[in-house]
Amino acid sequence: MAISSSVTLSNKSQEKLIKYYQSLQNNCNVTREAHRSNLERIDLQYQRELDNTEEARKAKQANRAGDVTKHRNVTVPVIMPQVEAAVVYQTSVFLTGEPLFGVVAPPEYIDEALQLESVIEEQSLRGGWTREFMLAFRDGFKYNECLIEVDWETEAVNTVETSLEDTDGTNASTKETLWSGNKIKRWDLYNSFYDNRVDITELATKGEFAGTTEFMSKIAAKAYVNSLVDPITANIRPAFESASTVSIASNIGSYNFYVPNINSKFDLNRVSEVGDTDWHSWAGIESSNKGNGSIQYKVGYEITKLYIRILPSDFNIILPKSNTPQIFKLIIVNHSVIVKCELQTNAHNLIPVFGCRPKDDGLGVQTKSLAENAEDFQQLATSYMTSIIASQRRAINDRLLFDPSRVNAKDINSPNPAAKIPVRPSAYGEDLGKAVYQFPYRNDNTATDMQQIQTLMGLANTVNGQNQARQGQFVKGNKTLREYESVMQNANGSDQMTSILLEAQLFTPLKRVLKINILQYQGQEAVYSRTREKLVNVDPIKLRNAVLNFRVTDGLTPSSKVINSENFSVALQTIATSPQIGGGYNVTKLFSYLMKTQGADLRPFEKSDEQLAYEQAMSAWQQQAQLALEKGAEFNTPQPKPQDYGYNPNPNNPRQQQEQQQLPQGNNTDEQQ
Repeated sequence: MAISSSVTLSNKSQEKLIKYYQSLQNNCNVTREAHRSNLERIDLQYQRELDNTEEARKAKQANRAGDVTKHRNVTVPVIMPQVEAAVVYQTSVFLTGEPLFGVVAPPEYIDEALQLESVIEEQSLRGGWTREFMLAFRDGFKYNECLIEVDWETEAVNTVETSLEDTDGTNASTKETLWSGNKIKRWDLYNSFYDNRVDITELATKGEFAGTTEFMSKIAAKAYVNSLVDPITANIRPAFESASTVSIASNIGSYNFYVPNINSKFDLNRVSEVGDTDWHSWAGIESSNKGNGSIQYKVGYEITKLYIRILPSDFNIILPKSNTPQIFKLIIVNHSVIVKCELQTNAHNLIPVFGCRPKDDGLGVQTKSLAENAEDFQQLATSYMTSIIASQRRAINDRLLFDPSRVNAKDINSPNPAAKIPVRPSAYGEDLGKAVYQFPYRNDNTATDMQQIQTLMGLANTVNGQNQARQGQFVKGNKTLREYESVMQNANGSDQMTSILLEAQLFTPLKRVLKINILQYQGQEAVYSRTREKLVNVDPIKLRNAVLNFRVTDGLTPSSKVINSENFSVALQTIATSPQIGGGYNVTKLFSYLMKTQGADLRPFEKSDEQLAYEQAMSAWQQQAQLALEKGAEFNTPQPKPQDYGYNPNPNNPRQQQEQQQLPQGNNTDEQQ
């Protein structure tokens, strides 16, 4: 269990830290609005919700009311299929293995490797790492940047235990305990900020700050603060009674929690200010706590998690090496009250927030994402589709000229396609063909426009190195299976390059932090390994002694690549067919090691040296007895006994074996009785 590293702050230190935090927010405001607008524009394109014209709105309203005759403008899906295909590929590479991160080690440290792997597996399942990585992948391909937090956290949790009064098993009680482990969290880019003086890929090593804000209701905020270990108790009440919007320079609340309006079917207002509304009043209940000294809660709270690399002496924080840069984690409520300050004592000495760019050409924020590369093609393809739909509207609602003295305009514009149109009395006896003139309608360009759309979608695939088959679409052709596999293998080249980049930018430092955190903070406990289906006892001392011999794997570098299991298999076959080579190696233990790296631990079934010696002696005695029997000679050599070789054939009941050994030869317990 990790020792709490909470720091006690004086009022002056808190005031300086809050001013520092607010200044960081102000500095980020210079680019924040433009950044959010860019994210929102990409999401509107991704969700195909960018068309907000009056014609599109009226058609949507008519369709929702049940009028399917109104043709809506349709955005051609180019960005979403490409983003999802890229996410699917990286998910299949990194997130489909069990466990998510494997651990390999030399044979002498295979037990410690299993312990480390089991701890990582338990923490990944508890924290839902797979979902967080998938969200990060999607962010990366939409915006070409994503943020992942990897932090060792200690939380107060409730566990179930059997009380002394629980005699029949129906009166279990709960006990509050502390849980510690690695937590992985994807940060929402709309509400995150970081030191943009360095590239996002170098944030953990060179950045000075990174933070994110979440909106929580009263109950969620209360539960979150209660789960904190060693919070600043004196600040809990001021935090819950604080207002969310604070005046900072000329920007009031510009860095507050932000919710983009993307889906037109839902009217989500941007949350710019929580306000001072009493919780009971907001719920329509008269508050019974006013005036009685109870905490006056708000409707909701904005909780900010901030990592900063600072000199403690600059903020009057008294710590060893106060003039050396150190990393702190702050939990701030409503941008104004610090409820927890924690010194990051991690051995890796990194801000535990990793940034990633799936496309990296050295231009940083100027590099276009996969979604942005396909944006122009989606817009141009949509313009062709819009012209086709406009042509269909023309076919249904054709334009014509009519003589209002002969035909009533109301009758001409009747929505009923089968309505009969009467003529005015002035048209009696006249040629009715002269009362109405219909413009000729030609639809020559529809087929050409559809071909242009397909061409544009092909160009978008070319830009991002994809094809229709990778997106789950059927492609006509007469290719053989080998030709198709060759095409798909070449088409995956850009994805494989992205996987290598993700491995270098994100997963390699992330795995290093996971391993170091466990070796530094993990306590002694029993962890159930679901993949091995066994309970593993974790010994932190043994883990630390074997630290240099661990290698954490993932989908791109699985255990089979790290340990070269195919080469091992070939070697075993060679040893089995060559007695001379087999005589120079311990084939049994080599086979057990290979099987354990593949998930099967055969060591409990290995024979001990004592058992092997006894069985060899027994086999030799049987051969001598058989030979004497065939020759008709007398054979008086006593039969070997397990105890002569220190072998216990029934280790689960050693007392019974000891009693059996004390009996005279040829007798049993019943005869002695």
